[in-house]
Amino acid sequence: MDLARLVNRFRIDKPERFRLSKHDPGDTADLDIDKKEAKDLLAEGTARLSDLQERLYAQDRWAMLAIFQAMDAAGKDSAIKHVMSGVNPQGCDVHSFKRPSDEEEDHDFLWRSSRRLPERGRIGIFNRSYYEEVLVVRVHKEVLEREKLPTSLVGKDIWRKRFKDIRAHERYLARNGLAIVKFFLHLSKDEQRRRFLERLDTPSKNWKFSSADVTERKLWDQYMRAYEDMIRHTSRGEAPWYVVPADNKWFTRIAVAAAMVATLERLDLKFPSVTGAAAAELEKARKMLLRERN
Repeated sequence: MDLARLVNRFRIDKPERFRLSKHDPGDTADLDIDKKEAKDLLAEGTARLSDLQERLYAQDRWAMLAIFQAMDAAGKDSAIKHVMSGVNPQGCDVHSFKRPSDEEEDHDFLWRSSRRLPERGRIGIFNRSYYEEVLVVRVHKEVLEREKLPTSLVGKDIWRKRFKDIRAHERYLARNGLAIVKFFLHLSKDEQRRRFLERLDTPSKNWKFSSADVTERKLWDQYMRAYEDMIRHTSRGEAPWYVVPADNKWFTRIAVAAAMVATLERLDLKFPSVTGAAAAELEKARKMLLRERN
């Protein structure tokens, strides 16, 4: 199956026309497969991702950053866990960004994430990111107040300016060899409710639930408007957004794997070839090792 073609329908290439309401959280790209077929399809994607990650690491020219944003219970953690299951952990870093510390709030809004960017040859995963600064901070004005910006810099156009800063930041990173892919896991409000109730009704999942989750749920419409505005203003060729349906976890994982594979395949990754004096040294070493058998 052509996984890249499957996931292209979720890539936002014309952000000016983007409307979140036109995207179905329950979409499965017309895939009619059973549980085993879904598992096999995901395994196909993760195997290809593992191969590409090995080439990325060996070539040591590019890096990749995958950003995950979503409402609570959309499945970010499980998507990262399943998609990255076959990748060499030495070549991958996962960072979860929670409430900023006092030190982080005393810096610009891109500072804490910039410190966690992947080095060449590695894949970086951001579970939430600097995009929280145009989502949570936008919905909760008191959070913006904690950032202690000069009053003269906090105006009605602050979100437009932050979008502009993010676009410039991602363009700069892309020009320095960082391939960026961004995922909004699009969960329906009904499915979130079902998953919250499952967490409450299952003792082993109680720890996942917080009363704050219900409070945030009351702000659903505000968050949806913020997500739509964010995607319209920051989905660009060098750092596209994928609006991935999240009501069916099996499909979410397949789509995320496909998009990550497609991103790496565009880099034309190859294992470095050894020539000249280096090749002669390898041949010398081979002969020495072979002589040890005699």
